[in-house]
Amino acid sequence: MSSLSVAECHKSLHHGLIPAVPLTLGASGEIDAAAQERYVAHMASQPVAGVAVWAHTGRGLLLSREQRSHVLRAWRDGLGPGKTLIAGVGGSPQHAGDPRAFVDSALRMAADALENGAHALMAYAPTPFRQSRKCEDLTIEYHKQLASMGAPLILFYLYEAAGGISYSLALLRSLFALPQVVGIKLATLDSVMTFQDVACLISREFPEKLLITGEDRFLGYSLMCGAQAALIGMGAACTGLQLDLVQAYFQARAAEFLTLSRLVDELAEGLFVSPMEGYIRRVLWTLVHEGIIGRESSYDPWGPELREGEFAEIGKVLHRVAQIDQAKGN
Repeated sequence: MSSLSVAECHKSLHHGLIPAVPLTLGASGEIDAAAQERYVAHMASQPVAGVAVWAHTGRGLLLSREQRSHVLRAWRDGLGPGKTLIAGVGGSPQHAGDPRAFVDSALRMAADALENGAHALMAYAPTPFRQSRKCEDLTIEYHKQLASMGAPLILFYLYEAAGGISYSLALLRSLFALPQVVGIKLATLDSVMTFQDVACLISREFPEKLLITGEDRFLGYSLMCGAQAALIGMGAACTGLQLDLVQAYFQARAAEFLTLSRLVDELAEGLFVSPMEGYIRRVLWTLVHEGIIGRESSYDPWGPELREGEFAEIGKVLHRVAQIDQAKGN
């Protein structure tokens, strides 16, 4: 059971930035515990609403149970009070062919998350159900099972190329009706229309639910569309810049918001490009440029190989963004 109620979780995330944090892995694929400790300490010093571990950025479904527990405990112990710890949970890819085993593995992952200190759960889409004629019924039951854990639950709408499901509005109505659901993280990547449609659904029919943007490539616009919080992988690096953007919007500082939105868009255009799964290593390389972790701790063994030249290109983007940011006096 979580120490936070649904209402408390909603309040803690409202108008906040929640970075989806990556792993600090060495070339061997092992977690660099010292680098992770430095990264956790850095994020603990930022005025974020919380962090999300085991999300897509954190490769949660691809880790061993022991690795997941190690990561979550490190964030639990180092993040400090007043910040919400969200854990992505879902069924094991190893059980994709067995619906019952798939759901059971998701429930075990959720139980592990709560046992190790997570305040809220974020439900991966049950991708193996995508091809079933009963996809919507199975998806509703899957979320009901996760909601039965008693913790605040965040829905996770992820674009299909990254392993998500394009939830229909009818399905979302059924999921929003679950009392444990705090809201939804919406990450369509490039479907502004889908974002607008879901934003309208929440505004008109479920105003008590939290629309959380996961749209790195149109972060500023997604806030203008009605998002009340941001849970994004890009927020794991250059966190202060994105915090400034979120705060400028919700404090109605329009001119500053426009300037910051342009800077954040430039950052996103350097990190979220083809091959798209390379964004995780690009975020890690950004942390290297910021001096938060070392290059030796910036590997993503599940992602594509990137051109070495991209490392320098990211540095140039950061230099341009930082030059303008420094002019603000930050």
